[in-house]
Amino acid sequence: MRLGVLDVGSNTVHLLVVDAHRGAAPLPAYSHKTELRLAEHLDKDGKIAQSGADELVSFISEAAELAEDKGCESVLAFATSALREAPNGEKVLDRVRVKTKVDLQVLTGQDEARLTFLAVRRWFGWSSGRLAVFDIGGGSLEIAAGSDEEPTVAVSVPLGAGRLTRESLTADPPDKDEVRALRKRIRVEMAAVAGDVLRAGRPQRSVATSKTFRSLARICGAAPSDDGPYVPRSLDRDDLTEWMPKLTGMTAAERAALPGVSAGRSTQLIAGALVADAVMDLFDLTSLEVCPWALREGVILSRLDQLQPR
Repeated sequence: MRLGVLDVGSNTVHLLVVDAHRGAAPLPAYSHKTELRLAEHLDKDGKIAQSGADELVSFISEAAELAEDKGCESVLAFATSALREAPNGEKVLDRVRVKTKVDLQVLTGQDEARLTFLAVRRWFGWSSGRLAVFDIGGGSLEIAAGSDEEPTVAVSVPLGAGRLTRESLTADPPDKDEVRALRKRIRVEMAAVAGDVLRAGRPQRSVATSKTFRSLARICGAAPSDDGPYVPRSLDRDDLTEWMPKLTGMTAAERAALPGVSAGRSTQLIAGALVADAVMDLFDLTSLEVCPWALREGVILSRLDQLQPR
């Protein structure tokens, strides 16, 4: 069957069309996305502004037409922290339903962690044993760990790269005192949940997903995306430690010139790097393997699991 997956994140709104059936890896057939940065379309009360809602409705209308043109049997549409946390999120969702006939389902942070974990488990398989999975989004950091397809622990922490950049970094390049204060904040908030993850046992395989981790891995020497998804990639702690002072001394434009870093993501890279550094430090990890599958693939796999065999 051909499925469309519409992912409304804090940074990007992405339609992914895949050919999929139970027992097989989803095969990407078409991709269409825009860096809407919904979390930046907020008023002083934290509500999504009219401009953001207008752009969201416009893109979803376009995506729904594209999914129909591409022959999608159905579209799995979901939203994450930006809509989940906005005081007027329900009103925006209602407007999307009325204008586009698309029913966006808002995932909880735990759902995000759980579904991402499922995707990573299916990618690496049972031989990986106990997994720990980390995903840096625009609004939150998801952490999940366990030995099965359902994680033993799944948590979401408000440590997304976009959120931290907006709230804590004002200069370009960032002020050293701001960086130091943000580093402390990240580690305090992460330490509050680290015990729950570590208490369940040390992972046999530690995995990172998301654009932020992929960009950091590429900067530190991992293979480019053009080499395909099956090339092993990792982010080593020693390499990231070496890069940290370089990244914090660069402007956003200079970071955008680095391999694997888009202009749209360059402003968030320092905050993301601080989160990644804290992950490896607090969880005592020398490296993180990078998985090409993440939340979108987890949503697809979960949907396929619910289908009755034909």
